[in-house]
Amino acid sequence: MQPRIHRHLKADGRELLLYGNAPHGSALKEEVTAIGAASHLRWHPLRGEWVAYAAARQARTFLPQADACPLCAAKGERVGEIPFDDFEIAVFQNRFPAFSSAVDAPASVVGADVAAALGRCEVVVYSADHAASLSTLPDARLRLLIDVWADRVKSLRDMGFSSVLPFENRGEEIGVTLHHPHGQIYAFSFIPAQLRRAAEAQAASSVIAELLEHMSPALRLSDDGQVLSFVPPYAMYPYEVWLAPRRRVASPDALNEAERGALARALGDAMRRLDALFEAPMPYILTVQSAPAGFEDTFHMTVEIRPFLRDRGKLKYLAGVEQGAGIFLVDVLPEDAAARLRSALP
Repeated sequence: MQPRIHRHLKADGRELLLYGNAPHGSALKEEVTAIGAASHLRWHPLRGEWVAYAAARQARTFLPQADACPLCAAKGERVGEIPFDDFEIAVFQNRFPAFSSAVDAPASVVGADVAAALGRCEVVVYSADHAASLSTLPDARLRLLIDVWADRVKSLRDMGFSSVLPFENRGEEIGVTLHHPHGQIYAFSFIPAQLRRAAEAQAASSVIAELLEHMSPALRLSDDGQVLSFVPPYAMYPYEVWLAPRRRVASPDALNEAERGALARALGDAMRRLDALFEAPMPYILTVQSAPAGFEDTFHMTVEIRPFLRDRGKLKYLAGVEQGAGIFLVDVLPEDAAARLRSALP
């Protein structure tokens, strides 16, 4: 069943979408307006990739008190991004975008090739509950989130963007500035270098399909026949978890009903295991890896979760050899990480 979508054009022209399984009927309230932003790209010739510059993001809201959270529903005198007193999942264009469809041609820069930072940045608010998280939300809400990812990836791809990345940053340890449960979606006018490398590798060989076919039982967390949850044998972070549909699909919109439900259950299970592992909310980066333009016939979508705790109270830092050479040093063997995650829940 497709979710209901309530569309609202904010006073400053940004789009707001409310996704839900029930009709949306709350009254419109006051809302914040966008901050003007100028951004551009500069080419890094040694890395072979673009670097984005968006100085206006320095002014974005930083760790407000709960009663001033801009992602909470608009109740009483609260003025935020979502001018309604309740919602299930809300998606809106970021107030402080790093990429935009309305950018001026960048000025030339001595020593660097420059380009316009064309794209779109959206915020995905998972719940009106300020204290919720992916590990506490019910499966029905996670199932709705899969539908949101599917709808937004397809819609942004249909707008002509070359690649679309839904993601979540969780935890102050990795620089989160708003505690309210939310993720983001970036749509790019180009294919980022890391995504291109992954897409080219899959075009050359069925990497993910072969991984799933030959997955060691020692690495598996859950498998219902539709979606497999596992620690990859070449994990770059301790307790890294991937979710993958067994059937090759290029992006979330290609998942069928059974696969969407299975992915939602696997996502909730993985998040609960990560939070239970050290009996504390796990800081992490989650990404939904979808096919960029031109790779739809060979790409196998995955959801990848990279935790930032290597042990109780100990953060995983990217230090000299990782930052300087790109060689990751991992303190926990993937098989040991999977065993601990399996035992984290009864």
